[in-house]
Amino acid sequence: MKIPITLNNSKIVLDANPNDTLLDVLRREELLSAKCGCGKGMCGACTVVLDGKPVPSCIMPIAVVRDGTVMTLEYFLKSDDYSDIIKGFNKAGIHLCGFCNAGKIFAAWDILNTTTRPNRAEILEQVRSLSACCTNSDLLVNGIFYAFDYKVQRMGAQKNAK
Repeated sequence: MKIPITLNNSKIVLDANPNDTLLDVLRREELLSAKCGCGKGMCGACTVVLDGKPVPSCIMPIAVVRDGTVMTLEYFLKSDDYSDIIKGFNKAGIHLCGFCNAGKIFAAWDILNTTTRPNRAEILEQVRSLSACCTNSDLLVNGIFYAFDYKVQRMGAQKNAK
């Protein structure tokens, strides 16, 4: 089946079985940042952004993605938001293992882009089901707070430069 999507800002047509998962298709496309963790959409290792929202690609049938916009971590790594997040994580002492990066980074991105000023309870709720393989919830919450501060500083600097 031919399935048109926008993948990492490029319009493409995938040839896939409609029951294939988005994760399987991405891996065939050699986009490897999304990992197969729990296989149930709970751990976050397979997270991608679909139409502006983080989603578990391991349970998302590719047919549902038709005409959608998908962003993987490979593309996101080039963004200013990624820079803010990774600086925040580094300041908190988070050293991502490589397996769970997508879930943690896209959870932080979602919080930074949907909350005017996040609080600890909101962040904990957002990240509670993510795999804890390389950090704990307290460090992750702190990293997201630091990332939020870096984004506010960057946005302020951009606003003042205009």
